[in-house]
Amino acid sequence: MPEQTQAAATPQQQLHRAQIEALAPWFHNMWLDGIRTAPEHFLGDYPHVKYIRFRDTLPADMRGKTVLDIGCNAGFYSMEMKRRGADRVLGIDTDNRYLAQARLAAGINGLDIEFRRMSIWDVGSLGERFDLVIFMGVLYHLRHPLLALDLLHEHVCRDMFLFQSLQRGQEVIEKVEPDYGFDETAVFDRPGYPKMHFIEDRYCGDPTNWWLPNRACTEAMLRSAGFNILAHPEEEVYLCERAQLSPGSEHSVYPSAGIRPGAR
Repeated sequence: MPEQTQAAATPQQQLHRAQIEALAPWFHNMWLDGIRTAPEHFLGDYPHVKYIRFRDTLPADMRGKTVLDIGCNAGFYSMEMKRRGADRVLGIDTDNRYLAQARLAAGINGLDIEFRRMSIWDVGSLGERFDLVIFMGVLYHLRHPLLALDLLHEHVCRDMFLFQSLQRGQEVIEKVEPDYGFDETAVFDRPGYPKMHFIEDRYCGDPTNWWLPNRACTEAMLRSAGFNILAHPEEEVYLCERAQLSPGSEHSVYPSAGIRPGAR
């Protein structure tokens, strides 16, 4: 889509350009009324370049479905789900500028989407489950990533779970036994054993990058939190379904925090 020059821009486009520039910088590089939100983005046409690699994994018709987009940023995925006909889309983020960008983008595109300032740790207060929960590019920004997955399974996921995380390390998947003896140490050095790289200071200049899992760790964490992996259409992206954990299962939010209800 060619970008409108300021000389040829209509008064509305001039207004939109001013609004877009007032909310800069943008991480989601989108076309809004013929205007690029982040024309110098270091990843280019992002997140569209990523989305096209897995979009066919999602239902083309989302009519009758509800969607929760966690860490929605400027709302790219929220808007794509609304374009597929989702009845209700709620995007949440903790950054007010991202939310302002998302509201502007949805407004320019004529899409009815709710955006709300909310932390992932508060999703239980929503009091509802969603047919699709989008959790793209959030896990590695959290100090307590497995607890976050537990909370999403416990409180907001009804069916589909779209997950993405930055990953580092080996792509191989090691066959891991359900248990090992105390003296077995070599298994932890194998390239495909599930591992999380902890970032004490910062990565790519970002102090909110805390954890970088390898592929084996990503898949193990998803299973541990109660998600069945249905598809792995892109190197960092997984489409999952929520599995029903058996009563009394060790996999719940309480063991991950080291406590159980009523424990003293």
